[in-house]
Amino acid sequence: MKMVKSLILGSAAALVAVGGAQAADLPVKAKAVEYVKVCSLYGPGFYYIPGTDTCIKLGGYLRVDVVANTNSDHTGNYGGAGGANNRFTNGYTWRSREDLNIDTRTATEYGVVRTFFDATFNWTSDSYAGQGNGSTVYSAIGTTAAPNNANSGAVAAGTVGVYYAFIQFAGFTIGKAVSQFSAPWANYPGNNFDGLVGGNSTITGVNQFSYTAQFGNGVSLSLSAQDQVAYTQGGVFNLGAAPGALGPYGAGDYAGTIAPDLIAALRVDQAWGLFQASFAAHNNHAAYYGGTELTGHPDDKWGWAGALALSIKNIPTGPGDTINLQGVYTNGATRYNLQELSGTSGTTIFGGTGVPGAYQSIGFGIAPDSVFINGGSQQLVTTYGFRGAYIHNWNPYWNTSIYGAWAQVNYNSTAKGYICGPAGNGVGGSFGATFGTAGLTSCNPDYSIAQLGTQTQWTPVKNLTFSADFTYTRLDQSYAGTIAYPGSAAIGKPAQVYELKDQNTYMLLLRAQRNW
Repeated sequence: MKMVKSLILGSAAALVAVGGAQAADLPVKAKAVEYVKVCSLYGPGFYYIPGTDTCIKLGGYLRVDVVANTNSDHTGNYGGAGGANNRFTNGYTWRSREDLNIDTRTATEYGVVRTFFDATFNWTSDSYAGQGNGSTVYSAIGTTAAPNNANSGAVAAGTVGVYYAFIQFAGFTIGKAVSQFSAPWANYPGNNFDGLVGGNSTITGVNQFSYTAQFGNGVSLSLSAQDQVAYTQGGVFNLGAAPGALGPYGAGDYAGTIAPDLIAALRVDQAWGLFQASFAAHNNHAAYYGGTELTGHPDDKWGWAGALALSIKNIPTGPGDTINLQGVYTNGATRYNLQELSGTSGTTIFGGTGVPGAYQSIGFGIAPDSVFINGGSQQLVTTYGFRGAYIHNWNPYWNTSIYGAWAQVNYNSTAKGYICGPAGNGVGGSFGATFGTAGLTSCNPDYSIAQLGTQTQWTPVKNLTFSADFTYTRLDQSYAGTIAYPGSAAIGKPAQVYELKDQNTYMLLLRAQRNW
């Protein structure tokens, strides 16, 4: 037995020795994989980036829109081919979009450092434009045929868009984000339609340097300097320039950037809803009266805008029901009322007529920040308006809203003299010089826009929503009589006599959206 035991132990020792020798020849064992861990500090959906103390969340949505009776996905048929109301007006416009956003947050001794990025990938159908010779071109790519595999990347909104790209730290917001002036619901008090008047937008973000101070009990104050070029320049119109695309309103005559918009917003958030008061100062910086420095220029003029917003939540009509309201007043800062997606600051809509001798009717609604003539000063344009909605939840799956908006645009007496002449009949003014005065019975550039709509949404499962949004718009313009319109080849309008008349238009937005 001793001999057998010795043989077994000896064999075992030999095996261990051989195994050890072989193990020494193998590569070093790899470290264990560091799996992604849930980060619960900032809500659901956040994970730690492996090897760091930074949390990240990926999100976005896929959206498909079909819009009836307009040539634009985001605005109504207020101008161009959409406002022509003829065979150049699209029966529908179709857009598919994927949105991707990246949210990162890191806890530091100074508070949370956050970065946020949001980009969209779009494919939107476009429209055709006339060439004045019986042929048309597809507007986005300038060819006589619709896009094909060779040039499909050039379609109008077959593009990548950067909506948000900002850093937040210790109360500061630095980069491209929604304006501090905007109400929390921006364009959407109870709608999907982008084009409501009665407040500003910047829903796609605007470059800014902002600081928000928190005072407790839901009270905060934001101070901001933001870029004015992208979204809040309504136009400084040189009425003495050679007639351009603006016709009787001259040509745009901006100089280079000189001052950002200055914003202040006081906000109170409570369980019942919120209240916000916003103020913006906007510099109007024009170039030259003529083509060179020798012609001189008008002095800068600061405009301003003020807005009040109120949201009332959980009203007695049902759980989750909400009323959102906003009112705004501007002087020389038009885009804080007729916001950049509304399309209503340069409205030209055609319609029918019953006036003998008139071919059709036309309605104008033009709203710059200021107008001026050679040797004169800038004359600021005043606007005021409101928008709001009531949202009712029928049950957890269905809700319906009723919404409306209205904006009034007024020129001062000096500006009206520039456009309509000293006597207000078009004689000696830019409007009469463009369209003639023989048929004019009233020359007045003031106008208003009224909008009324309703939206119904169905959410059959979480994060999947189907909606239908109908919007009616009325242009109430102050010109009257007839004009000799010079025609527009791009939209097939001939040079004929047109009646000056108020106009009505409508659109229907159908949407399917899956958030993730």
